[in-house]
Amino acid sequence: MDVNRQKEEFSHAYVRAVASAAGFAVARPEVDDDSVDLILAAAGGGGTFRSPRIELQLKCTAGGNGSAEDLSFPLKIKNYEDLRAPNVLVPRLLVLVCVPEKPEDWLSQTQEQLVLRRCGYWLSLRGAPETDNVAAVTVRLPRAQVFSIDALRALMARVAEGAAL
Repeated sequence: MDVNRQKEEFSHAYVRAVASAAGFAVARPEVDDDSVDLILAAAGGGGTFRSPRIELQLKCTAGGNGSAEDLSFPLKIKNYEDLRAPNVLVPRLLVLVCVPEKPEDWLSQTQEQLVLRRCGYWLSLRGAPETDNVAAVTVRLPRAQVFSIDALRALMARVAEGAAL
């Protein structure tokens, strides 16, 4: 399998592991026309809105470019435009999963633990500025915005209350 395909599959596995541990369902659209790779959903709920959902565009990198505060990632212009749209019903996020350079270092396993190496970060581009770029836009994902169980639960709670992400 091509390494880019491996990265794509690993990013799906990472998000599915976090969502499962957080208690949310995961669906994969049959067609990805709107830069949506996965849909996360909560069942029921006691917020303003029942059964909140979040749509995700997933990316994976072994580069880890950026600073101590954030990661920079060149996002294709189509994905940028789809994710920055202010008039979508279901909030959309970019999730960037960072992995080591060699695929054999991405995961380790014993009878006691399964370790996925490195980390995923989330970013909302809703309402981001227009750009004259034609190929890609470099986005910056704050390292504080780790795509974790607690972060996902907090994001879903915000969606259930009708708050912007």
